[in-house]
Amino acid sequence: MESKKEKTFKFVVVGGGIAGVTCVEQLSSQFPSEAVALVTAGPHIKAVTNYKQVSRRLEEFDVEEKPSSVLEEKYPNLTIIHSAVKSLRTRTHCVETADGRVFGYEKLCICSGARPKLLTQENPHVLGIRDTDSAQEFQKRLAKAKRIVVVGNGGIALELVYEVRRCEVIWAVKDKAIGNTFFDAGAAQFLIPSLEADKEQAAAPCKRQRFTTEEPAPDAAHTFTADEYSRGQNPGPVESGSALGPDWHRGIELRGAEQGSRRVSVEYQCEVEHIFTLEEFLVSSKQTPKPDTGSWPVYVQLTNGETFGCDFVVSATGVVPNTEPFLHGNNFSLADDGGLRVDDHMMTSETDVYAAGDACSACWEHSPLWQQMRLWTQARQMGWYAGRCMAADVLSEPIDLDFCFELFSHVTKFFNYKVVLLGKFNAQGLGSDHELLVRCTKGREYVKVGAGAGTISAVFLLMSLVDIFFKIFYIGRINMSRCFLAKFTDIRGIFIYMRHSTAKTQNLTKYFCCSF
Repeated sequence: MESKKEKTFKFVVVGGGIAGVTCVEQLSSQFPSEAVALVTAGPHIKAVTNYKQVSRRLEEFDVEEKPSSVLEEKYPNLTIIHSAVKSLRTRTHCVETADGRVFGYEKLCICSGARPKLLTQENPHVLGIRDTDSAQEFQKRLAKAKRIVVVGNGGIALELVYEVRRCEVIWAVKDKAIGNTFFDAGAAQFLIPSLEADKEQAAAPCKRQRFTTEEPAPDAAHTFTADEYSRGQNPGPVESGSALGPDWHRGIELRGAEQGSRRVSVEYQCEVEHIFTLEEFLVSSKQTPKPDTGSWPVYVQLTNGETFGCDFVVSATGVVPNTEPFLHGNNFSLADDGGLRVDDHMMTSETDVYAAGDACSACWEHSPLWQQMRLWTQARQMGWYAGRCMAADVLSEPIDLDFCFELFSHVTKFFNYKVVLLGKFNAQGLGSDHELLVRCTKGREYVKVGAGAGTISAVFLLMSLVDIFFKIFYIGRINMSRCFLAKFTDIRGIFIYMRHSTAKTQNLTKYFCCSF
C-alpha cells in the first residue's frame, strides 16, 4: 500500500461531522503552511456557526450543513477527499479510500462518528432514523401508517413519540420509566400527561433556523442547532449522511393516516423478542392474536408476552461507534461500548492516531462532575481539543486537559419543555452523603438538585421558565459553574426564589448575586 501513496499530509482527519470539521479547522488555521486533509464520504460537512461562550462552562452554537468547498476556500492548505475510508495501516501511516486511492499522514484523527444500532439489519419493515434520507423515508411511510411500534428510550424515541400525530404509537422501553437516559422516574411521570393529552399542543416558537428535508441550493446551507442528545458525527462509509440535528422534526410533517391527534401506549420493562412478517405470524402456532389485532405487514412480539401488529417498526435503540474500517490489521484498544479508547490527550493506543466525538471513548480519569454523552456539544469540544493536542505534539509543547471536561452541562427540549442538565444531573454515582431536593408543579416545572457536604453536585431543571432562570444568571453575570460548585448554607433558596415571576426578576438577580 505504501508504494501506492498519492500524497502525504501533515495532518489527516477522517469524518465530516462536527468533531472532524472542528478538528481540521483548528489544525488548518494553526499550521497554514502545512498540508491538511479531510476525508469525508458525503458532499457536505457540518460547520459550527454563531458560537457563543455564555459562561466559563456553557456554550451555544448553531450547526450548518455546507458544501465542503466552503472549507477549502477558507483554508488554502486544506484538501477535501470525497470518499469513505476502506482501510487504515498504522504501521506505514497510510489511509486507503473506497475509490482505491492511498494517502500518507504524519498525524491522523478519526472522527467517523456512529451508526444506528438496528434491531435487525435486513428487515424492510424496520427503520432506523439517523440522517436526512432516513428521515424522509420515515415521513413517507408514516403518511400511510395507522400504527407504528417505536423501540427505544433515548432522545430520538422521546421526540418521535411526542411529535407523531394521527397514528397510534406503541412505545416499547426496557426501563421502568420513559427517558431513562435523561431523567429519573419522577420527571418521567411529570411528562406522561403530555402524551395523554388529546389536544395538540402548540410548539414553542423556535428562534433559530431549522432542519429541512428539502435539498438546498448549491450555495445554500442547512442549519441545525447544537443542543439535545444528537451526535454531530459523520457516520462514515456505513451510512449515507451525518446525524440529524435537534428540531429536525419541525421541518417535516409527522402525520399518519388515522383520525384524531395522538394515541400512545407505553410498554415498560420489555424488549423485542421476535419480529414476524404477516405470513410468519399466520403460520406460527405460538401466536394468539387479540381480537383487534387485524392484519398488518409486520408483527412485534415483546418479552412481556404482548404481540402487536403495525405498519412498520422504528428502531431507536441507540448507536454504536463507527470504527470497523480502522480495526483490521491494527492494534487499537477498544472500550466496552466499542469506541476507540483515548487518553487525556485524545490519543489512541496506536502511535500518531487520535480520535474524537462519537467514535471514541474517553478513558481517562473523569472529573467527578463530568461524564461522556455522545452529544453535539461534546463532539465540538473533543474535536477542538484533539486538534490542540495534535498541534502540541508536533510543536513539542505540554498541554493540560481542557477545562470543558470539568463539568457536564447540557440544554435541550423534550415534550415542549426546556430541559437543563448539570453535573451528575441524574444523581449518577452520588453516595449516601448526598440528598436530593425536588420540587414539582404539575404541568409547569420539575426541579431537582443533588447536594452534599455543602456543595451542589447535580442540577436537573424541566420547566417552561428555564429561559427566565438562565437570564437571571446572565443579567447578574453569575456563572452556572459558580452556582454549581459554590457552597450553600440554604440550598432550598433555589426553590423558594424560583417561584418568583418575571416581574420579580430584579429581586431574584440580587439574591443570586449575594449568594454566589
